Amino acid sequence: MTSVSLVAPGDAPLTLPVAAAPAPARVPTARRYLMCEPRHFAVEYRINPWMDPEQPVDVELAVRQWRELKGVYEALGHRVDVVEPAPGLPDMVFAANSGTVVGGRVLGSRFRAPQRAPEAEHFRRWFEANGYPGVVMPERINEAEGDFTWTGRYLLAGTGFRTDPAAHAEAQEALGVPVVSLRLVDPRYYHLDTALFVLAEDLVAYYPQAFSPGSREVLAGLFPDAVLADERDAACLGLNAVSDGRNVVLPLEARGLAAEVERRGFTAVPVDISELRKSGGGPKCCTLEIRD
Repeated sequence: MTSVSLVAPGDAPLTLPVAAAPAPARVPTARRYLMCEPRHFAVEYRINPWMDPEQPVDVELAVRQWRELKGVYEALGHRVDVVEPAPGLPDMVFAANSGTVVGGRVLGSRFRAPQRAPEAEHFRRWFEANGYPGVVMPERINEAEGDFTWTGRYLLAGTGFRTDPAAHAEAQEALGVPVVSLRLVDPRYYHLDTALFVLAEDLVAYYPQAFSPGSREVLAGLFPDAVLADERDAACLGLNAVSDGRNVVLPLEARGLAAEVERRGFTAVPVDISELRKSGGGPKCCTLEIRD
């Protein structure tokens, strides 16, 4: 609630309450997602600060949490396609890192870590077999939707830890969309999708401290009304979230972020993804969006 002061000549000011503008109506759109069950999930190596091979992993729990996430998407009216997991690729569950699809064009991935490199071919074959014969495979390191986020106008492109800066130009050529480069500076937020997600066109949520000063200026200029997450919500990978324009699927620990998106007119849909977080992943990491 805000207030306005009215002053008549010779009178003391009269302050009247003015109701704050209501949050805009948010409209969901049906999405198509690609996912991969964590049947072979493990933490066998360390390629980000979240991973600890000494920490026990409960594969059954990881599968259960993944199935619940998939069920949430389906209950919201979205289509979920599934890639068959391959033995020996414990991080294949993080499907978002394996392709970027905008307007029916598919740009594949090239992983920095050799342990994950074979995943790219598995996903390329899935796309080829499912009506996308023109998959472009990158020459530069490109970890796909891990570092590429489509806003509806721009492809926000992260770099600093995984994806090469030169991959941003490759993405622009392959997808035919304008690319905005952003530099990540905190190793805990090694992919763009751990520090930023799109709520709706022209509205994002992000953790400012994950970005370089120049990138923060770019984000502030492009998205002046953005939701700014705090350290607590960023630290539970709360920004590794998925929005359909109204419903925001995010880790259940991100309570402050959930409250803020609800204040903006969205519906927060908390999910438990704690077991997969042991490998540095959350809802978005598990979810590659196919945009035809």
